Amino acid sequence: MRLIHLMVIGALIFAAAYVYRIKMESTARVEKVLQLRAEIREQREAIAVLRSEWAKLDAPLRLQGLVERHLPLKPLNATQYDSLKNLPERPPNFARSGNPDPIGSMIDAIDAATQDDTPTGSVPQQPEDAQ
Repeated sequence: MRLIHLMVIGALIFAAAYVYRIKMESTARVEKVLQLRAEIREQREAIAVLRSEWAKLDAPLRLQGLVERHLPLKPLNATQYDSLKNLPERPPNFARSGNPDPIGSMIDAIDAATQDDTPTGSVPQQPEDAQ
């Protein structure tokens, strides 16, 4: 009989320790949740401060003052526009129609048009009889 009483007392002590451990874990988790909520609140406040600072820095009147102070720009007048008839002529089209590589043909045509007898263009070629 005493053995049964000792086993029951041991089971009660084990159950009490298990319940105490569960209580401590739940308390630690509640503290962690409260800590995370406080951090979230701090981050939201920091975001609100940054948004207000951005709104202040992005204010059109402030930007206009900075532009006038630091950039040598002049206001645009309607008389600065010109009509399309005063545009220069379109450059010649060097690409041949139907060519599978129009860019390559343009480069070849430009090279052929600008090619002269001087290799670099800086030193004129000496006549052959002068050598």
